[in-house]
Amino acid sequence: MRGWRRWPWSPRTPPSWTLAAESLRGLLTEQASPWSQSDMSSLQALCSGLPLRPLPENRGRWPGVPHAPVRTPGLSPAEEQLALRNALRYFPPDIQELLAPEFAQELRLYGHIYMYRFCPDMEMRAYPVEQYPCRTRAAAAIMHMVMNNLDPAVAQVTAEKRELGLGQRCPVETHFPPGACDLRRKRAGVQQLGSVLADDDLPGTDDRGADPGHVQRAPAGPLPQQPRGPKAGHLQRDGGSRGSRGAGAPRPLTPHSGGPGVAPPSSVPLFQVIPNYSSRMEYEKLFAMGVTIRLKRVAEGLSRSFSVPRYGQMTAGSYCYIGPQGIVHGTVLTVLNAGRRYLGVQDLAGKVFVSSGLGGMSGAQAKAAVIVGCIGVVAEVDRAALMKRHEQGWLMEVTDSLDGCIERLREARRRKEVLSLGYHGNVVDLWERLVYELDTTGELLVDLGSDQTSCHNPFNGGYYPVQLGFAEAQSLMASDPAAFKCLVQESLRRHVSAINRLAKENFFFWDYGNAFLLEAQRAGADVGKAGADKTEFRYPSYVQHIMGDIFSQGFGPFRWVCTSGDPQDLAVTDQLATSVLEEAIADGVDPAVKLQYMDNICWVREAAKHRLVVGSQARILYSDQKGRVAIAVAFNQAIARGEIKAPVVLSRDHHDVSGTDSPFRETSNIHDGSAFCADMAVQNFVGDAFRGATWVALHNGGGVGWGEVINGGFGLVLDGTLEAEQKAKMVLSWDVSNGVARRCWSGNRKAHETICRTMEEIRGLVVTLPHEVADERVLQQALRP
Repeated sequence: MRGWRRWPWSPRTPPSWTLAAESLRGLLTEQASPWSQSDMSSLQALCSGLPLRPLPENRGRWPGVPHAPVRTPGLSPAEEQLALRNALRYFPPDIQELLAPEFAQELRLYGHIYMYRFCPDMEMRAYPVEQYPCRTRAAAAIMHMVMNNLDPAVAQVTAEKRELGLGQRCPVETHFPPGACDLRRKRAGVQQLGSVLADDDLPGTDDRGADPGHVQRAPAGPLPQQPRGPKAGHLQRDGGSRGSRGAGAPRPLTPHSGGPGVAPPSSVPLFQVIPNYSSRMEYEKLFAMGVTIRLKRVAEGLSRSFSVPRYGQMTAGSYCYIGPQGIVHGTVLTVLNAGRRYLGVQDLAGKVFVSSGLGGMSGAQAKAAVIVGCIGVVAEVDRAALMKRHEQGWLMEVTDSLDGCIERLREARRRKEVLSLGYHGNVVDLWERLVYELDTTGELLVDLGSDQTSCHNPFNGGYYPVQLGFAEAQSLMASDPAAFKCLVQESLRRHVSAINRLAKENFFFWDYGNAFLLEAQRAGADVGKAGADKTEFRYPSYVQHIMGDIFSQGFGPFRWVCTSGDPQDLAVTDQLATSVLEEAIADGVDPAVKLQYMDNICWVREAAKHRLVVGSQARILYSDQKGRVAIAVAFNQAIARGEIKAPVVLSRDHHDVSGTDSPFRETSNIHDGSAFCADMAVQNFVGDAFRGATWVALHNGGGVGWGEVINGGFGLVLDGTLEAEQKAKMVLSWDVSNGVARRCWSGNRKAHETICRTMEEIRGLVVTLPHEVADERVLQQALRP
């Protein structure tokens, strides 16, 4: 078949990228990566701070690897000077004259000072927790999570993430940032996590992950805060030191001093901007001047459109990105429940799902299609992203021929094959070809459709117009932003026009919460809905029709990371989690809850079978409050018994029940007028901190774009102690019930039923319940002129 091939892919990459690729192959088989004394030496060097004497060689931007798009912030001469001044403040005066010209060149070439000179050579990955030179495992666990965010097998445009925005002023990122801050901050942060955390002169610092209390915003180091309990040397079990027992020896649970109610070790407020200035234009300037960061949202939710870099601020911002596994699970549940709702089927064999994007998050669509048993066709304009998924085995077949794509689609549909097919081209061409086939043959070749372009950032690499090739588009984006914007908006209108034609038949489309319909509306596309409010369009978002009811039942993307880096520990946690859910079903649960538990038991088994681990040894499943707490307790007790060899970090995607206020996604099914309020995310952030989370995060932007959402996250380290168990019960209960209660007050009946049931099950939980207006005529009569 013409155009059908497996491309050779051998980019010219530096040695550390080659090592990362080898590491990726090992991780995809869920085998622990070997480590050596040299790895430890590299971590020690990283923890020693910025290498200034002598300075490392300036190698510039690495060729042959993905990079962030060139920015066009439009700085004035005075603002350019300020950007350069901000970058140089990290360095002593005697080397500023040497660094200033190269920093100025980066600013003019790329629209930001990345400080490529300081990009580290070491292999970036989640090293086993015991390798980090820390006095406490809490600090080491944070390092483990952050290093995973920098792993090229996990993230996109890791070159810029390694530089970590050098010169990007942001809290806590200063102390070893999560995904795309600056190298400089990363080195300073590691140094503080590894050594400042061990400073006995600072009360409570040995438990501290970073920037306790978050008093300062500059990379000045942690300031004193309330003591949190015993020092690192006193964290003992059964009278012995942490290292006094063998890996398999039982370690009884013992209480610690402190407990819930003390300040969290680390707080991560990112991108917080005065509301009137939280716009894209202001953001580009703030980022260019190095006073806020551009964090790649390599994290769950959506992703890059045709593999261009996506910059939101969700799970990577709270150190909790685990690669595309999370969005694979979310997409599995979305497509599975879309089949139930729209097509009325449980079996998706022979059904066709079409979408776009094979990048950091959107790449999950191909794997999800295989897991649910349908035919997934995904368009991608960036060949490197397409081939990365193909080499990983997440994408079964690829083609650059539109004729070949349609022919293969017909064949798979006829045979009811399970297939993930990548089309190297623009998704608008694919949609228009499907319309052509319908109009000329009468054959509808697609059943379900969505879009995972990064439309929250459409004019800076989030969406590529159909009129241009990939390289042409990147060039025009930098040279003539206004012309590029016009082409993007024209492409969006064509995109929607094709979908509208197909939707007249038995085809169903939903917005994946990436601001696709919002930007299409702004471009003048026909996506309006008569009588709709500001959050509704011609097509529903997946939250409004599919995932919203799941959130209202308290179910959301709970996740954990085994910091030992050992696949056997992950296997133990998989077994424990499924056993907990099976026992809950056996004890009797609501039918709707049972269906969710069964879907997720199946998911965990399929996840292991499909080798979804990329990076850290992590797993995700959707669970409610009862399930999350029970799973956490089971993990903590297994750690105490020595069945799990190292601490486990609990977290979740910000795309959850209560973590995010996002009127065009997570809270798009809130209809009491509060969809544009951000109280829930802030309450979630503060409440998790009060109840003992190891770190908490609160971010502006993420998923749908800067200024469009506030979201919060947390991390909680389980170490086998009674204190950890107590914290887990309190944090996880609040983290879910906070959101269910808010959804109940918005008038959601499922949320009302869920919170009432939870109050019956948990003594001490008291939620004030809303009263419904019993007679609508009361409103009409009261408001009569």
